[in-house]
Amino acid sequence: MTSVEVTDRVVGSSSAAPRTGGSEALLTINAGSSSIKFALFDADDLDRRLAGQIEGLGNAPSFRAHDLRSGRSEHNAWDASYGPRTHREALSWIIDWLEGHESGLQVAAVGHRVVHGGLHFTTPVLLDAHVVEQLAALNALAPLHQPHNLAGITAARDTFRDVPQVACLDTGFHRAQPFVNDTFALPRSLYDEGVRRYGFHGLSYEYIAGRLLDLYPLHAAGRVIVAHLGNGASMCAVRDGQSVASTMGFSALDGLPMGTRCGQVDPGVLLYLMQNKAMDAEAISNLLYRQSGLKGLSGGLSNDMRVLEASESREAGDAIDYFVFRIKREMGGLAAALEGLDAVVFTGGIGENSKLVRQRVLQGMEWLGIELDDARNRAGEVVISTDRSRVLALRLATDEEAMIARHTRRLALPVLAGQAADRAGS
Repeated sequence: MTSVEVTDRVVGSSSAAPRTGGSEALLTINAGSSSIKFALFDADDLDRRLAGQIEGLGNAPSFRAHDLRSGRSEHNAWDASYGPRTHREALSWIIDWLEGHESGLQVAAVGHRVVHGGLHFTTPVLLDAHVVEQLAALNALAPLHQPHNLAGITAARDTFRDVPQVACLDTGFHRAQPFVNDTFALPRSLYDEGVRRYGFHGLSYEYIAGRLLDLYPLHAAGRVIVAHLGNGASMCAVRDGQSVASTMGFSALDGLPMGTRCGQVDPGVLLYLMQNKAMDAEAISNLLYRQSGLKGLSGGLSNDMRVLEASESREAGDAIDYFVFRIKREMGGLAAALEGLDAVVFTGGIGENSKLVRQRVLQGMEWLGIELDDARNRAGEVVISTDRSRVLALRLATDEEAMIARHTRRLALPVLAGQAADRAGS
């Protein structure tokens, strides 16, 4: 393990003075396709104590954490031969680090991001063995995420035995979409079985809808397109705070190209691969989930937009071109679904940090009522449209962990109150 940023403390060092804990905390765990984010919140007022993540799993993982009380940050990295290689190993490492970092850590409840809730779980739910079993049955619908989400749940339940734990579903935000945006043109019996357009990134969209309501209530009540752009990427049409259409569908493969996922593809390509390339389901799954997207388009160079933007290779440029083109194309389609547009929001790792992607997406979109302010965009301001733009263009940071903490506190409080009453009675 090699430290790449020196602070007053190296992660895992036993010589460091531990922080004092105190009040009970809520722990949130957000396992993505190549990263795990975590955060600690005060259980009473949901003030964030610290936040961190391990990213680059499967490649060269690195760890970052920031203590909001002391202002101290920590950053460690491993080469490909060391450190946690799997999500389960990373989760165990994070829990060990938290227990060493927080003196007398008292976790009152744990909230988990779970990508797929299927037909039955449309709102956050308290976890028990039966719920975990039902969520595990959905692994095939989100193979890059669901198993890792459940690994986080298992690790946390093993560590915090009697602590209430909550699953917050990424599909829940989209479950009220109208039928035409919820179905495929397949036999109706498949729709009844659950072959539907579920949509994902719901916790991010829910948070952004809430931020819009706080900052721009008139726009929040109107027609908004939110672009969640990162290693996983999708877009959502939101009217009056409710999802009406999403670029993602039955799985987390559809719509925009992503870091390693293909996005929209003609189903005939899959038939061709099976019939003419003798590829089985496992090989096709590996191709679509792990070898495609920005990584595939760039000739295997990288799934990281920062690397592609820094490269002068034609393949890297082609990957960025296609990514931008698909965002622009989906933006037009979502505006049609909304029958107009009042605001567009960029969020997610790429949406928040790539001024190049934002600039190229909004170039030439004056026909839709969007006029980009180049100076504001380069400066990374919240409002990146001009004052005369008919459509408001925004750059907003998402916070899935805050949504998880809110839902976890709401569901866990009655359980904690009941446990306290039982202890008092005994």
